Amino acid sequence: MKNTLVAYFSASGTTKKAAAKVAEAAGADLYEIRPKVPYTDADLNWMDKKSRSSIEMSDKSFRSEIAGDDAHIEKYDTILIGFPIWWYVAPTIINTFLESYDFSGKKVIVFATSGGSSFGNTVRELKTSAPETEFVEGKVLNGYSAAKIADWVKSLNI
Repeated sequence: MKNTLVAYFSASGTTKKAAAKVAEAAGADLYEIRPKVPYTDADLNWMDKKSRSSIEMSDKSFRSEIAGDDAHIEKYDTILIGFPIWWYVAPTIINTFLESYDFSGKKVIVFATSGGSSFGNTVRELKTSAPETEFVEGKVLNGYSAAKIADWVKSLNI
């Protein structure tokens, strides 16, 4: 599968594992979306209303800074973007990523990991960051085996 990138943000490592399986199944390049300031366990404590992730997610206009600008989106036609679901949507760093590159005319397929949430309003909220992009809601891949991920990727016809 040519011209395909799997880009992912993983705060705890769970999404990283899923993204690696997706990239392998798709024969795609793999790119990590990294925050400029890495998240600590305290930052990710969603039970603490003053934690970094809680503060970021309570303000839809907030944009986490990313480290690096070397994703080379222009080389790809299809980009699968993976992330953990935070508060029923993608973390704002995904908006930052989408706003940092020109995704016009690209096909973006989102996938996620979650402790129990669905995609919620994820795709609708991401479209505002890349309005000239075709978005496809993929799957929440919790506990998916490599074989099950390969079946899902094959069903995408990319």
